Amino acid sequence: MIRTTTLLLLLFSTAINGQLIKTEIFTVEYSEKYEQPLWVEYEVECPDGKASRQGMDFWVPEGIKTSDSDDYKNNIWDKGHLAPAAAFSCDKEMLYKTFSYLNSALQHEGLNRGQWSRLEAFERDAANFFNKEVKVRVDVLFEGDLEVLPSGATVPSGFRKTIQIGDITRVFEFPNADTKGTSWINYLNK
Repeated sequence: MIRTTTLLLLLFSTAINGQLIKTEIFTVEYSEKYEQPLWVEYEVECPDGKASRQGMDFWVPEGIKTSDSDDYKNNIWDKGHLAPAAAFSCDKEMLYKTFSYLNSALQHEGLNRGQWSRLEAFERDAANFFNKEVKVRVDVLFEGDLEVLPSGATVPSGFRKTIQIGDITRVFEFPNADTKGTSWINYLNK
């Protein structure tokens, strides 16, 4: 019985856990099963970067089954950068690296363009104001009944963002839903 239980746990763990990939600007654990990142870690590199993202679109990395443009067509899901483009806009080359589908999650358009975006701006402001490293980890949550799109990707239930500025750490948890009428501070875990 113990041997069977251990084997089942190992199979379940392997199916859910993803590949650990370290890029030049972020580290990600990516689930080919969900076609979504499980988590991403990064440091704000360019809080005042000015490189233009005009003409850039997400690209599929070689050798990994990720989401793609079909997952985002005709629905409410944005290609949500987890390591934000604006934090890496030092130059076009660095900015381009954020457009990998390894760094993209199915994120409700109201969240991505709303309070999530405002919290990303806070990260950049903090890097400037405190003149300290701003380290961030985004955990992509897959809890409860999950929607799987006809194209195959699984929609996350939410996102947990841990921000470390010097010796201060704050954790925010967002549902993958429209956040209109709220403030990013409302999602601070207390």
